[in-house]
Amino acid sequence: MSWEDLIPRPSSKFLRVRCRGCQSEKMIFSHASRVVRCDNCGEVLAKPTGGKAEIHGVVVKELG
Repeated sequence: MSWEDLIPRPSSKFLRVRCRGCQSEKMIFSHASRVVRCDNCGEVLAKPTGGKAEIHGVVVKELG
């Protein structure tokens, strides 16, 4: 058994999300604790749910 088996990996990630309204991209946390809005048009990109955030944009890339 290696040390990698003993240490759990985090389930949270950073996400690059594209706004459905204006097509701009923003980096957000997958477990956001506050409402995340687009910087350009103000559309909601993510809403908190108490755990993993509800993503309302298009996830372009997962980092981490």
